[in-house]
Order: sequence, then structure tokens, then C-alpha cells
Amino acid sequence: MTTTPASTKTTRAKRAVPHSSYLAEYAEQARKLCLLMGTDDQELAGFFDVPLATLQEWLASVPEFAAAVHAGRMLADADVADRLWRRAIGYSHAAVRIFSHQGKALEVAYTEHYPPDTAACLFWLKSRQPEKWRDKIEHEHHAVAEMLEALDAAGERARNARRG
Repeated sequence: MTTTPASTKTTRAKRAVPHSSYLAEYAEQARKLCLLMGTDDQELAGFFDVPLATLQEWLASVPEFAAAVHAGRMLADADVADRLWRRAIGYSHAAVRIFSHQGKALEVAYTEHYPPDTAACLFWLKSRQPEKWRDKIEHEHHAVAEMLEALDAAGERARNARRG
């Protein structure tokens, strides 16, 4: 029996497992993991107990797996974007409070209100329209101040030229 050096074993472990190690049920499992947990490629590889290279091979060569991962991630991103947007503009939802009244449970329906959140508004706008909502860079203010000083100096020179 021949023993292989540790470095060779490590190299083999990092190589992609052949396409035949892929099972059809992996697509739905990957979609759910990406949708519910925001799972990245490294985490998916860990879940399926394969090297990252194998997962990347599946993404490149198994269309239904790649589509499932993409769909899960897109839905998760859309859900988070929707919640951020609702947080930014404020929202209301129906809720129920349960009280104890004379030893009996009493359910009282009400509407829970959440006011707009300015931090969420700014985050949304900076992400969606960065050219309009980016943080101003300090040197831009200096350039404006220098331009105003130059205009003031030019105006003073013009007034002095008329007097003299």
C-alpha cells in the first residue's frame, strides 16, 4: 500500500469533485438556503460538503442548479429591498394585543404605525442614485470658496480700475 504525501491529499481535496457527485435535489436545497439565509458560495459548498471548486463547477455546468441559486438570491434581495423601502417611507400593519381581564384573555386589535426612518431613506437614495445623494467631498467646498474669493478680488480690481 502506497502512502501519499499530505500535500498531495490537500491538493486533491481542493480539486472539484466530478459532475456526477451532483444530485437533482441540490437545486431546491440551494434555492432555499439562498432565499432564507442569504447563503454565499462558500457556505453552500460547506452545506453540500464539497470543495468550493466543485460548487463553482455545478454553477457553471448544471443550469437548474445555477438558476435555483440565482432565484433564491434574487428573491432574498428583493425581500430585503422591500423591507428597507417600507422602513424608509414608514408603514402600518394590523396587530393584536392580548390582555388579561377578570381572569380571561382579551384580544384587542389595533394598527401599529412605524414612522419613516431617515437613515433608511438616505441609505436607499445613496444606493439607488449615488450621483445625486453621495456624501459631498470636503475639497469641493474649498474649490467653491476659492472661486468666490477670486470673483471678489476681480470685482475689487474692476472697481479700482474705474476709480483710477
